[in-house]
Amino acid sequence: MSDKRAKAYTEAGVNIQAGKDLVEHIRRLAATTQTRGVISDIGGFGGLFRPDLSGMDEPMLVASTDGVGTKLKLAVAFDRHNSVGIDLVAMSANDILVQGAHPIFFLDYFAFSKLDADTAHEVISGIAEGCRQAGCALLGGETAEMPDMYAPGEYDLAGFCVGLVDNTRLIDGSGIQVGDAIVGIASSGLHSNGFSLVRKLLAKSGLGADDAFPGAGGASVRDVLLTPTIIYVEAVRSMLRDLNIKGMAHITGGGFYDNIPRMLPAQVAACITFGTWRVPEVFVWIKEMGSLSWPEMFQIFNVGIGYVLVVPVEQAEEAVSRVKAFDLFAWHIGEIARRMGDEGQVAITF
Repeated sequence: MSDKRAKAYTEAGVNIQAGKDLVEHIRRLAATTQTRGVISDIGGFGGLFRPDLSGMDEPMLVASTDGVGTKLKLAVAFDRHNSVGIDLVAMSANDILVQGAHPIFFLDYFAFSKLDADTAHEVISGIAEGCRQAGCALLGGETAEMPDMYAPGEYDLAGFCVGLVDNTRLIDGSGIQVGDAIVGIASSGLHSNGFSLVRKLLAKSGLGADDAFPGAGGASVRDVLLTPTIIYVEAVRSMLRDLNIKGMAHITGGGFYDNIPRMLPAQVAACITFGTWRVPEVFVWIKEMGSLSWPEMFQIFNVGIGYVLVVPVEQAEEAVSRVKAFDLFAWHIGEIARRMGDEGQVAITF
């Protein structure tokens, strides 16, 4: 590129050549996520994808978009950027999985005040890793250098995932009935929610990035708080082939009380028994440091359960076993009961 042509924009704070170099890096990473449907290269005006519709009677697209939230501020403060890309993919890929969809491609939006090549490479590498875990292609995206829009060193991420499901196998919760079992799959920790509160409590505690996190067996604050969100696609799709999964919920912002009702018919409620699963120490620390009640915790955080399934009670044990085959933990954490009047749809017994 001619330095003269780029001079005005460079003087305004935008490095065009660095942006082009980043696109080349992204192109190489995206190639590691390619699936059979990808028919275009990174760098075009739009990504092209030819879905495989064989064996589907009524193919449907399912789409979701999300971000990582203020967890990004800890990534910047702790100077670790390779895990938030996994978080970005997880938040959208897990959402469309709830309806039984298989993620087929992913797009990202990555914006920053000034391009730092090393940071950008870490972030995009994480996105590519997330796409590999979800079994989808990194089909394209946008990188935007916007001086004065963000504080120096900070950046923002948004992700967009599209999946495919046969309408005959769509999971919408309509078949959930009284007596069904609720199976919870373990989270890896905080995932990507509640970090505005977490950052406040961290500042109050005086803990630094390299300090040992209380009760975490020697793991550092950095390691515990930046642990990436689990992508549940592989484990859940295995179960969808053989089990009668009636409903699913991804436990994100709003915790149990806001997310579980999204899969339930109006006439039923989810009865959860606290203590049927292992609660990671990070949640105990947050509760104590913030002087919170357990109901408050379940309104904000996943409290150790990142994904929930509803299956017939006779399949609960098999569902738990199948999840463990993917090196994840799972527990039978509750049952579906009849809802009385207009009471809430989630009841947790402490």
